[in-house]
Order: sequence, then C-alpha cells, then structure tokens
Amino acid sequence: MKARANQFLVIALCAASGTSLCLVPSGYALPRSQQPQAAGAPRAVAKRIGAIKAINGVEITLTPDSGPDVKITVQPATQIVRLAPGETNVNNATPIQLQDLHVGDRIRATGWATDDNLPLPVLKIIVMTHSDLEARHQQDLQDWQKRGVDGLASAVDPVAGTVTISVRSKNVVIHTSSTTVIRRYAPDSVKFDDAKTGTLQQIHPGDQVRARGDRSADGSELAAEEVVSGSFPGIAGTVNSVDASSSTLSVHDLLANKTVVIKITPDSQLRHLPPEMAQMIAMRLKGGAAGAANGAAPGSGAATSYQPTRPSPPPGAGGNGSGSGRSGGAPDVQRMLSHAPATALTDLHKGDAVIILSTEGTAGMGTVITLVSGVEPILQAAPSASSAALLTPWSMSAPSGDPGGP
Repeated sequence: MKARANQFLVIALCAASGTSLCLVPSGYALPRSQQPQAAGAPRAVAKRIGAIKAINGVEITLTPDSGPDVKITVQPATQIVRLAPGETNVNNATPIQLQDLHVGDRIRATGWATDDNLPLPVLKIIVMTHSDLEARHQQDLQDWQKRGVDGLASAVDPVAGTVTISVRSKNVVIHTSSTTVIRRYAPDSVKFDDAKTGTLQQIHPGDQVRARGDRSADGSELAAEEVVSGSFPGIAGTVNSVDASSSTLSVHDLLANKTVVIKITPDSQLRHLPPEMAQMIAMRLKGGAAGAANGAAPGSGAATSYQPTRPSPPPGAGGNGSGSGRSGGAPDVQRMLSHAPATALTDLHKGDAVIILSTEGTAGMGTVITLVSGVEPILQAAPSASSAALLTPWSMSAPSGDPGGP
C-alpha cells in the first residue's frame, strides 16, 4: 500500500519558508552542515520517505519506494508524530517516541539538507505504523467488496465524466466528479502500488474498469469515489517455444493469427487444467452457446458474448456487489480455474494449448498475469471466445492493495 500511504503523509515544511517561525529548541545545536546560512540565503530542505528496514540506536535505515536504502539520524530535539492513514491534517498527529517506531512502519523524515553522504539528521518524522496501515488496508478491502462494481468499459464520455461498463448484460453508468480518484494500472503491472494517476481519456471500450462509491437504488448508476482501469489483452493459442533462461514464452495467437512473446514473472499465475476439469468447462461453454442460439438471455455463458464482468474474488474474500453467488458460467468457471493445480514455465512444451491474460506491456512485450494450459477442449468448444472470457486480472491484485484486492 505504498502508493496509498504516500498520499496520506502530508506535512507543511516550515523550514521551506526560511523564516524565524522555525524555532530550534534552546540547548540544541544544529550540526555544522545544517547550521543556518547567512541572513537572506536560502536554506535547503531534505526529506526522506520510505519503510523502516532497520533501527540501530538513533540511526534508521529506510527502504524508499525506488532507489537504494537511505539512512537518517534522529536528533535529541527531533519531533516524532504518528498520523493515522487517511488523515490529511498533521495537526491531528499524536506525539510518540523513537522507541515507538518499528520495522515496517512508513515514515517521512524532514531536515536541513547536507552537502555530504552522511545520514540525514532530521528535525521531524511523521510515521504511519505498519499496524495502522494494515487496519486501513482491511477497511479498504471491505469497502471495495461492499460498494465496488467491475466490468468491461463499453462507452466513455470524458465531457460528461461518465464511464459505462457492462456487468452481466446490464449497463452500469459510473459518474465521476472533481473529487473522484482516477488511476490507471501500469503497462507491465497489475499491482495497485504501481498504478498511476490517470484520466477518463485513458479508458477505452474493452478496458477492465473497477469503481467504488454509492450506487443508485436499481444499481444502474454509481457515484464514484475511485475508479481504477487497465488494459489486459487476452491470448488463446498454442506454444511455439519456451525460453526458461529469459523467462519468456512465444505463443501463436489463434484469434489474431500472429506470434507474440510474453514475459513470466514471480507474480505470474500459471495453472494447468486436469482433463476432466477442462471437459467440464468446455461443456458449460457449449451449453451456453446453444442457449444463446435458442434465444437464451445474454450473459448465460455463450462463447460469442461471454463477458469477464464478474472477476473471481480474492482468496478469503466475499462478493463485491456485482453478481456474487449467482448461478451462471462466469463465476463458476472462475472458481474452477482458481482451484486448478499450479504449474511451471518448464512444464510447457511446443504445441500446448494455452489461454493467457497479460498486461498491455511495453516495447511490444507484455507480462503474463494468468496462464492456463490443458485447455484444448475449451478452445475446441469456443474457438472464437477471448481468453478474457475466462480470466480476469482482479484476482491478482486490486485497488485496496495486493496480493488480493477487492
């Protein structure tokens, strides 16, 4: 929850003003490198943000969100305060002591900049404890599950500030405002920590969209507090080659009739369907297609209109208000896939049939989110079905953090 925690670590740096309002307590001498410069000269302020990796006496080692570890030194007059996640007014912070800090806590330390590589002597530390962040994470998780909705974008109107998503053959209009937080997943990641501030203009039909907020009585509209979107291409095809040394996989995409190369990371989920499970899913898809041909209601599982609008809930989580517990193809298939045995890249061979959901990727190469092998019966039953019909990224990571979001 690094990205979310950084939003809450808000501080008014009095030192930046360079005025006498920044008082140094009597009896405390600033280190030479931090002593005020001549009157009128600007005083540089330095800050360090990160998670505490180690505490050794008065020296703290921080692991920042990017870059190498950094060290800070707590001075006798350093002010240390504890701020609750979500609180934006530092005046509401509670004073604590150095011994109250623990490994895993996230802090923002501020002091006068030095012109050397020594640890930064700090004047103020704002901390969000690991336990507070975990509690906030759980609250967010429950809120996403209770007030969240997810589906594929079918229309976007940046002028009106709306996104229309398809949720089991029913449209839900998401209304945004100036206070709505809009994020976009990074091209090579489905981790919420890596999501960047985005705009409605970045959302396109076919994108996965998740939003939370207050829904109308009939569920057809939602006033969004937060919207998260991402583009997650699906691939259904056969393996051309496997390169375990570079953790890449070459696949012939049957639908696009082209060869794609994708990366496998430690976060990628690789599963293999036992023959009986693959046959069961294939029969469900065949039945759905037959139902559609006979005039069955949309969303019954037809391969031609199959929509990944009901992502599998994370382990141990309940539904999120977008159709949990209903009968039908999508939720059952998702649950079946989630129970399929794990496999490894080295278990894949040339000619194996696979269904893949990947990130959008950069430089023409995406990263596998979920890969399922042993799917020959499924591709035979629904040759025109997109892999996104069976797989969704939300079981990997989601807006309230990872692993496992709403």
